[in-house]
Amino acid sequence: MATSWITIFGVLGNIMSGLVYLSPANVFVRIVKHRSTEEFESIPYVSKLLNAYFWVYYGFIKPNSVLVATVNVFGGAVEIVFLTIFLLFAPPRMKVRTAILVAVLDVAFPAATILLTHFLLDGDKRIDVAGIWCVIFSMIAYASPLSAMKTVMALKSVEYMPFLLSLILFLNGGVWTVYAFLADDLFVGIPNGTGFLLGTAQLILYFIYWKPKPSKQVSDGLEDQQTSEPLIF
Repeated sequence: MATSWITIFGVLGNIMSGLVYLSPANVFVRIVKHRSTEEFESIPYVSKLLNAYFWVYYGFIKPNSVLVATVNVFGGAVEIVFLTIFLLFAPPRMKVRTAILVAVLDVAFPAATILLTHFLLDGDKRIDVAGIWCVIFSMIAYASPLSAMKTVMALKSVEYMPFLLSLILFLNGGVWTVYAFLADDLFVGIPNGTGFLLGTAQLILYFIYWKPKPSKQVSDGLEDQQTSEPLIF
């Protein structure tokens, strides 16, 4: 019975995390439409791809954790598509910078780290080291929601923190936290428990500072940049 609940929350977590991975799609529709990356940065997508790699590895080596791997296989594929589009339409200097970041952070570093972890360690030690890497990169990713919350409090406005994305991040953290509790997986629980708390704080801030406006005053470019940054898992 416990296994069935783990599966249910793992599948729900896959759905929520999939939505988070797809959340910047409007940014890339804009990039293709304008044939320019404008002021958008590639770092959020480089870091998401790096994060996905380690969760895929962890999900495959940890027994009964395939649902952790599947959504990050999907997420990694999405980030590769996003980065390919970014490289196609970025100006020359940004293109070179992004290519270097991808080569170092999304190819050389994860390949070397995963290979060393896999061949130098075994059993629980291998799982623990992989899990620690996952926690580190996931916690770094939560800098983005903190930045959004700081902006909301400084401006006393939620115009740069879209409600739907905040709700999805809240649900994503909550579902994976329950999964971690049921599966007794501390490495999944730490970052997603943190994400759930930050998502709760974002929703509280939203209801504190939300107020109706007679017209839309937010720049689409700024809003798109905000929705592109949160990561995920």
